[in-house]
Amino acid sequence: MRWWGRLQVSGLEELPASGPVLLAGNHDSYWDPVAIGTAGLPRRQIRALAKSSLWKVRPLAPVLDGMGQIPIERGTGDTGALDRAIAELSEGACIGVFPEGTRSLGRELRARSGFGRLARAVPEAEVVCCTVVGTTQVSRFPERPSIAVRFFRPEGGGLQDGESDADFVVRLLAEIRAQAPVTATGRKRPAPEPVA
Repeated sequence: MRWWGRLQVSGLEELPASGPVLLAGNHDSYWDPVAIGTAGLPRRQIRALAKSSLWKVRPLAPVLDGMGQIPIERGTGDTGALDRAIAELSEGACIGVFPEGTRSLGRELRARSGFGRLARAVPEAEVVCCTVVGTTQVSRFPERPSIAVRFFRPEGGGLQDGESDADFVVRLLAEIRAQAPVTATGRKRPAPEPVA
């Protein structure tokens, strides 16, 4: 990721080195969790809520467990996964969540409220956002991607008094997507602009 992806990281100082942290990021590629995790590693381990079907990939399961990732059944309101994330967050972990819930596949998705539930359950957790761009180029081998991860604090701060979980996550996602617009993954390059 660092060499082949020419990974550039900015704002790493915004990621606290200890204590409970909720990290929200955009999700356009399978490579996003790897890029974000690699970018944050000099400061701390980021544990992610990851779709449970990944644990069915035999070589991948022990890697995910070793990284402390938390399996979640998407689309089911998996309270067990959220309870585990709350417990680990309360103990000082950094939990990464993609508010869109899945890869964008080139389309805008609505924000899911799970991130807001975690923030409400552990109000002492610091909220950090991140953007990742360039990961959609990874599949364009042999062309090397240029991947950039940026950590930043949301302009409006964490969950505010009177703000619903859903509104909070919509606000964070809007800030994230303003800096990292939805991008489709794939081998095809975008068509060149017509010459006037």
